[in-house]
Amino acid sequence: MDVVLLRWPSESERRERLSESGVARLLLVEPGEPLPPVVDELEDWVRVPADEVEVQARVSTLTARARAGVSSLPTLDGDGVVRLGDAWTSLPPVEARLLGALLGRFGSVVSRGSLAESGWPDGAPGRNALDVHMLRLRRRLGPLGLAIRTIRSRGYLLERSDLSQQLERNA
Repeated sequence: MDVVLLRWPSESERRERLSESGVARLLLVEPGEPLPPVVDELEDWVRVPADEVEVQARVSTLTARARAGVSSLPTLDGDGVVRLGDAWTSLPPVEARLLGALLGRFGSVVSRGSLAESGWPDGAPGRNALDVHMLRLRRRLGPLGLAIRTIRSRGYLLERSDLSQQLERNA
């Protein structure tokens, strides 16, 4: 499995195409440029100029992830069924809409406001309603190897749980 090296941000369009194709990518971040949000587990970055040993280590890690099939991200269908690998669970409508917002930014923080708009398009509920639904969603996603982290004063982040990451490393 090859890892494609891309200059960031000058090759951002090519990055999108490679990401959609499931190709592993190492972004070479130009000096002074803001760091890119990593869009999936087949992507990493290093600021240039970079030590050759560090670049090789990151390429090796991305290659191992690609070979292990780590690129599989959870999917959510129109019936509220979320799948990750062979595991699945069904979600009620509000939780499915909340998960849809989190999946759209997998591995990145989604603000409470964005989640409230996604979960309740006709008007946001009280603060407690979002917290209760996020707690329920956490419980449903845990057995799939997914975790929702609270990022204080910012929002929530959906990622693979530590347990599923450890299992993949040991496989």
